[in-house]
Amino acid sequence: MGNEIDVSKLDKVIEKYRGKEGTLITILQEAQEIYGYLPEEVILHISRKTKVPVARVYGVITFYAQFYLERRGKHTIRACRGTACHVRDAKPVLKVIKQALGIKDGETTEDYQFSLETVACLGACFLAPVMMIDRDYYGKLIPRKVESIFKQYS
Repeated sequence: MGNEIDVSKLDKVIEKYRGKEGTLITILQEAQEIYGYLPEEVILHISRKTKVPVARVYGVITFYAQFYLERRGKHTIRACRGTACHVRDAKPVLKVIKQALGIKDGETTEDYQFSLETVACLGACFLAPVMMIDRDYYGKLIPRKVESIFKQYS
């Protein structure tokens, strides 16, 4: 196929935690760092090597919002939809984000550059309306600032 996932990269991670209790989340986090998300082959490999049932592995993955089952963009945009941002007119900003990228909340651009998430609060209400790209905050946003911010990540 050519799109095969090299699961051997995981063996060192799994070996590091062998025999230790409560390491599944850590293994999943490190696996996601390697692949950017948790494809089925990776989940099955982790289940086989750790002897944790596949259903339990999926249960952990789907319980925690930090884990992704689909390939994500190189950069994650988190747009705040909290009260302070709403009051300070975040709606037009979010509309421009979606238009500029051609995606909706929860989607990833075709070139895998950006993934968009709306979140309840980013904890930076004094900057409202605010968005994050990876670990960088952008505040006091207005629609015309959005596209120039994206250009910094291309």
